[in-house]
Amino acid sequence: MYIITGAAGFIGSNIVAQLNDRGIKDIICVDRFRDGNKWLNLRGLQYFRFIHADDFLQPEVLDDLFEDGVTGVYHMGACSSTTERDVDFLMQNNVEYSQILFTYCTHFDVPICYASSAATYGAGENGYDDNEKEISKLMPLNAYGYSKQLMDEWVLAQTKTPVKWYGVKFFNVYGPNEEHKGSMRSVVSQAYKQIQDANKVKLFKSHHPDYTDGGQLRDFVYVKDVVRAMLDLMETDHAGKNGIYNLGTGKARSFKDLAEATFKALDKEINIQYIDMPEALQGQYQYFTEANMKKLKTALPTFEFHELEEGVKDYVQNYLATPIPYLNTRSNRG
Repeated sequence: MYIITGAAGFIGSNIVAQLNDRGIKDIICVDRFRDGNKWLNLRGLQYFRFIHADDFLQPEVLDDLFEDGVTGVYHMGACSSTTERDVDFLMQNNVEYSQILFTYCTHFDVPICYASSAATYGAGENGYDDNEKEISKLMPLNAYGYSKQLMDEWVLAQTKTPVKWYGVKFFNVYGPNEEHKGSMRSVVSQAYKQIQDANKVKLFKSHHPDYTDGGQLRDFVYVKDVVRAMLDLMETDHAGKNGIYNLGTGKARSFKDLAEATFKALDKEINIQYIDMPEALQGQYQYFTEANMKKLKTALPTFEFHELEEGVKDYVQNYLATPIPYLNTRSNRG
């Protein structure tokens, strides 16, 4: 039995889908549906049981689940908003709850893969290297990144851990099942909507002399690759390979590249408008991110990521441009 927290979310639902594709249906999904459309991410997927997140961390619930036997835990359930200002909320959801679950996995020796974030790297003044000896030097720019940093440091300080554990730092992930995220959706999803509505895409102007408008760089990574890497880490024997891993492509690309790839996937003429960046965002804006992927390459030497144009084309043509743009519709589970 697998436990997936945040199972109705973007990455969590993609994990459920890929486990299903590998023949695994004995899955406990943990999340909060609330009154939005997150439930659509799980429609059509196969799992054994859904547990509300508020009930999941009750000791009696965790005791029963782990005593029955758990094969692995994918802990994606947390507040993922980089603009969240309630730090107490972040401390509880992203740190305390994660520590409780990690402790259970340690006690029952259950493999766990939990979500960290590239937001821990701050402005990148110390680079984007997942060297665990350097993690304490990182300076996140927002409270969300700080909460993820605290969890990483806590895990690294533990003298007892599960036989397998992985903290994964997501870079700029895009792909199916992110529609519920609203303004936090990837630029691909937002660009697609803008093209459909107005035949143009708006991008921020650069306020940095080293970057042209639209030339700001990010490590954009397709969600299918992110999930495949997590599953491969958990399912393959990597003795001594526990630790914190970057999950990007290792190839920074510009927002202009991303917008152009979206136009090309729709076979439309490129039309980009550059707008001023809000002043509140300018002080914490990252102009460059690029994951150092040497560690993952050592652990998974044959693993390959989609090129940006390939991933965007698959996402746009097989999901966004279809009547039901969800990974869980069986017609587009490629």
